[in-house]
Amino acid sequence: MKDILTAPFVVEMEKTTANMYRLGWDERNGGNISYLLEEAEVKEYLDLSRVIRRIPLMGVKQASFDATPLEGKLFLVTGTGKYFKNVQDDPETNLGIIRIGKGGKEVELLWGFRDGGRPTSEFPTHMMSHMARLSVDPENRVVLHSHPTNLLAMNYVHELDEAKFTHTLWEMCTECIAVFPEGVGVLPWMLCGTDEIGIATAEKMRDFRVVVWALHGVYGAGKTMDEVFGLIETVEKAAQIFMLIGSRPRVNTIKDEDMVKLAELFGVKYRKDFLHLK
Repeated sequence: MKDILTAPFVVEMEKTTANMYRLGWDERNGGNISYLLEEAEVKEYLDLSRVIRRIPLMGVKQASFDATPLEGKLFLVTGTGKYFKNVQDDPETNLGIIRIGKGGKEVELLWGFRDGGRPTSEFPTHMMSHMARLSVDPENRVVLHSHPTNLLAMNYVHELDEAKFTHTLWEMCTECIAVFPEGVGVLPWMLCGTDEIGIATAEKMRDFRVVVWALHGVYGAGKTMDEVFGLIETVEKAAQIFMLIGSRPRVNTIKDEDMVKLAELFGVKYRKDFLHLK
């Protein structure tokens, strides 16, 4: 059996959490990541028949949360109350590899959380988002939640309308419409760690890979850790430019017809209803 600490998915999680903390996206224990793993890649490092303990999910109402489609799936997930800055130095305490139990009401711990920890309290929301994304993209493997500084600041000064919010972001960087052509979903402020916000996020995830939690942070999803990290990174860069120019009068901007040319050049399907075309 290979050393789990050398597994590419563990190393990738260590590097990503370290980068997110370094960038200021995940202060204290803010932020969480879940990474859907293939059984074949995990069994090189772990005995999948050995269950360390069973952990009930936090904040789940039996009637409103059915995770049956995820039964038996394996995830590498960050822990509740854990600091991203500590993951690289002590992955076995701050991360866990879990298997979804019957009906998705509990998880089986296969590795990690050695101090008695458990998955992030927002893991039910992650599960809902995974199911939503898998229904439209069977290759979806990563769901990431963070608190990017400029994107969060933008929430306070920009109208929280999906079309308007997306349009402003698209105007900030030439690459934006090519990187997130479907735009960004936006939810009003909601209590985190509940079924309600999980269900609302999952609904948005059917149309968007980025969902803004107003006055809180952002959820991103995609096929790989790099893809999701780069997605959030691009949205955050656009928000940073918006906050830098602030209320100054604009002399130049990317025109909507130019955005269309960009989208067509890169062959991406974009939200035409988010543009102001003649």
